[in-house]
Amino acid sequence: MIWTACRRGWIGTAWTLGCGVVVAAGLLATAAAAEPSTAPTGGHHVVGPEYQIDPALTDQGRPKGRQFEFSMPLAQSRIFRGDDSTLEPAKKPVRKERRIFVYIPAAYRDGTPAPVLIVHDGPGPLPLIRNALDNLTAGPESVRRLPAFVVVAVENGGSDSKNSQRGLEYDTMSDRLARFIEGEVLPAVAQNPEIRAAYPKFALTRDPEGRAVMGCSSGGAAALSMAWFRPDLFRRVIAYSGTFVDQQDDDAPEEAMFPFGAWEYHSSKRLIETTDRKPLRIFTHVSENDNGAKNPEESHRNWVMAGERTAAALKAKGYPYRYVFSRASGHCESKIYEQTLADTLMWVWQGYESR
Repeated sequence: MIWTACRRGWIGTAWTLGCGVVVAAGLLATAAAAEPSTAPTGGHHVVGPEYQIDPALTDQGRPKGRQFEFSMPLAQSRIFRGDDSTLEPAKKPVRKERRIFVYIPAAYRDGTPAPVLIVHDGPGPLPLIRNALDNLTAGPESVRRLPAFVVVAVENGGSDSKNSQRGLEYDTMSDRLARFIEGEVLPAVAQNPEIRAAYPKFALTRDPEGRAVMGCSSGGAAALSMAWFRPDLFRRVIAYSGTFVDQQDDDAPEEAMFPFGAWEYHSSKRLIETTDRKPLRIFTHVSENDNGAKNPEESHRNWVMAGERTAAALKAKGYPYRYVFSRASGHCESKIYEQTLADTLMWVWQGYESR
């Protein structure tokens, strides 16, 4: 159990209850303590303060897949052209094009509609994911096994937070990002000439159960929002250090319905608890010193409380969820990925069967 010590305070314009974290020693199992042959479980978990890389995330000499890279000009997009009225490009530059990174594992068989993992802020932890695929899609059947999913890591549109292209894409409470990935990015991947030359019958599944989304920080909030607003397209969520706070543009049209942005998932509107349960499987995480705040109080008041309340709401609503609290760690730190990502991927893909 994680107990919280709380006090009232302000976050932006919202009156909130700020919580510090007190971990009841010995009451939570750590992901690191699990035996390699044990399937990761849902619920609440604590890791740290010592960290080590999971061997499954290292290069073990297994057969390698193939990686591809291409770019998509923002100006050619129908959804994120880089000219939204909420942007302030003089202060927060917008990229002219975004890079797309695609990894197709060695275990993929051409012509098979592959499951897919979308990774925000590409390339992100793609090297670790590549190793996980190389190691956990090969060898004998075991509980530590992954489906041969294709990774599509998508670069953001530039800058961060309010009035930025990245903020528009990731912090907006709507289905815009899901429609962009579905309608523009995935078709570009499927039609890419280099990929087609290597895999003439290349295909990605259209089954939402075979589509996962991963991100950190605002990318984590975006992962949840893509599945939340479009469960017909994406149903598996990985959110590290999720920005479940209010970073939505103040002049965004979505403000009319969601005035506090992603804060609404667990506070004010309490979207998770007051909405009929969706067919989603959700991993969330928060670090003890999350969001990079120099002031620990500010860190707890924002990211830590938001992370805890999001996990609590998922539990209360009966979602399949896995929540990791990492001690002695900060925002999107690589050591968190290195210790937990293999288990996270295995847990989020549990129950998947290709159709």
